[in-house]
Amino acid sequence: MASRVIFLGNGPLADYALEVIKKKCEVVFHARSREDLEEVCRIKKEAPEAHGVLASFGVMIPGKVLELFEPEGILNIHPSLLPLYRGASPIESAILNGDTDFSVSVMKLVKAMDAGPIYYQTTLSDLPLCKDDIYKALAKTGAEWICQNLTNLSEPVLQDDSKATYCGKLDKSMSLLTPDTDTAEVTFRKIVAFQRYPKPKFAFYGVKCIILEAHKCKPGETAILTIPCADGGVVAIDRLQPEGRKAMDAKAFLNGYAK
Repeated sequence: MASRVIFLGNGPLADYALEVIKKKCEVVFHARSREDLEEVCRIKKEAPEAHGVLASFGVMIPGKVLELFEPEGILNIHPSLLPLYRGASPIESAILNGDTDFSVSVMKLVKAMDAGPIYYQTTLSDLPLCKDDIYKALAKTGAEWICQNLTNLSEPVLQDDSKATYCGKLDKSMSLLTPDTDTAEVTFRKIVAFQRYPKPKFAFYGVKCIILEAHKCKPGETAILTIPCADGGVVAIDRLQPEGRKAMDAKAFLNGYAK
C-alpha cells in the first residue's frame, strides 16, 4: 500500500517535489496557506498514519501542528547543505555567491527556522546555471529520497548551529541591474537568480526591460544586444520583455526600439 502524505508547499520547489511524490505516494491533502493548517490538523487526527512533507511553505508552522507529526515530524525539503543558507532564498543566494555545486537537505521541521535535525543531504555537481533547472533537480532529488525512505527513517542528525549562515527574502528593490559596479559574472548571476522574482531589469534605448535569457560573452564573441560591465566583460541578452509588452528575442527588440 502506498504511503499517505499530507503535503505543504508553494512555488517551484513544491511543484517539482509534488510531481515526484504523487507518483509514489497517496497525497491526501495539499496545504497551500496558513488557513489550510486547520485542515492539516483535522486530517492528521483522522489519519494518524499520514506523513507530513513540506517544501517552501512560506510561513512558520505552529507548534500544535508540529506536535501532531511526532516523533518523525514533518519532513522539510530545503535546497541547501544545512546549516548553510537557512532562510527564504537558499538557491538564489547560492547562485549570487558564485556557487557551482548545489545541495538539498531533508530535515525534521522544528519551530526554529531551518534548524531541525537532518535525515538526508546530498550535493549535485555540473548542474546548468539555470534557476529553474536547479530548483527542479534539487526538489526531485529530495522528494525521491523521501519516497524511498519514508517508512524506514533513521534517527536524524543534529545540525551544527555554530556553522549556520542565513539568507533573507528577495525584494523588488534588487531587480535593477548595476553593471557599472558589477562584473560580468555577477551581472549574469543576478539575471539567473532573479528569474521569476524579483525579475532582473535593465534599460535599453530608454526602455526598461525584464531580461529573460542571457549569457556571458566569450572573448571575441559578437552579440547584437549587450550589457557592458565594470570589469570589461560583457553580458549578451538573448530574450527580454519591455515592460507592458510581450517577450521577444534581441533581434526583434532592436527592430522595434533601436530607431
